[in-house]
Amino acid sequence: MPDSISERTVLKSRLRRRGIYLLPNLFTTAALFAGFYAIVQAMNGNFEYSAIAVFIAMVLDGLDGRVARLTGTQSEFGAEYDSMSDMVSFGVAPALIVYEWALKEMDQWGWIVAFIYCACAALRLARFNTNIEVVDKRFFQGLPSPAAAALIAGLVWVTINFQIQGSDVKWLASIVTLFAAFTMVSNIPYYSGKEINLRRRVPFFTVLLLVLFFFVLIPSHPPLVLFFLFAAYAFSGYFIKLWRFGRSKRSSETINS
Repeated sequence: MPDSISERTVLKSRLRRRGIYLLPNLFTTAALFAGFYAIVQAMNGNFEYSAIAVFIAMVLDGLDGRVARLTGTQSEFGAEYDSMSDMVSFGVAPALIVYEWALKEMDQWGWIVAFIYCACAALRLARFNTNIEVVDKRFFQGLPSPAAAALIAGLVWVTINFQIQGSDVKWLASIVTLFAAFTMVSNIPYYSGKEINLRRRVPFFTVLLLVLFFFVLIPSHPPLVLFFLFAAYAFSGYFIKLWRFGRSKRSSETINS
């Protein structure tokens, strides 16, 4: 009798552990579906839907990591699966969306630009996986692929919202795509926010700002707000780099003097 009770206890713990590990992977699968949906909608010419799907994939991608850390269910399988999903949602999908929307009008140059973005996203993800234990966790090395994808999706969404055709801004689209691509594989530092602990107390002012941002600012004009938000984040890394360079230069001058 005691043996059967202990066996049932072990079995229940294993099933519970499997269920918990399944939870973050479900978010990853949902993010992968959103990326696939974005590609399908872009092929059908529904670029607004495809842009929104990229943003949904970005939210789901952020949730799977948070859920894994909060529940203590991080695993090597989950990390690899997340990278595969990211490559589809933030590498292939944005490249195909911007190509179908605007770059197709540029013939050979258009698909070259789209491929450069796709290749840089793959390189960015591969470097992230290999350097994850050696870099400062407070900062990303290069623009994160979800932010790069959001920058492109935001451009598509905001121009459609203002009834601007992709062919009319094809050069702008190519510049933004190349900027996002090369910034992903650069050494520019970007704040990661990983040290934020949701289980700790948060100042009331911070909560108020988040409420105003998510429930007032974004609903007022989602395409415009999201595009400028990720554009500001994309340029923030360059400001951090310049600030660090200026600080190191001043410290070296102080030592030499």
